[in-house]
Amino acid sequence: MTSGSIHVKVGGQLQAHVQQQIGEDGLYENASEYIRALIRNDLATRDEAWKTLRDALAPAMRADDGAFSTVTAEDVIRRNQRR
Repeated sequence: MTSGSIHVKVGGQLQAHVQQQIGEDGLYENASEYIRALIRNDLATRDEAWKTLRDALAPAMRADDGAFSTVTAEDVIRRNQRR
C-alpha cells in the first residue's frame, strides 16, 4: 500500500483543541499522530456498532418462520402512538 498525504486546514476552536492534544501537555507528539488515532477510534466504533446490530438481530435470524407475525404499517403506527 502506498503512503499518501491528506492536508486538512483547521482553525479557531478546532485548532485550539488539536494544539491541546499535542506537545508536552498532550497525549500525542504531533497533529498527524492525533488524527490517525481519531481515525482508528472511528473505525473501531463503527465496527462495534455493526457487531451490536448483528448481535441484536441474531435471534430473529435463527428463529423459525412461525415465530413471526404479519403486521401492517398502521399496526406499527398505532403501537408506537401508545408508547
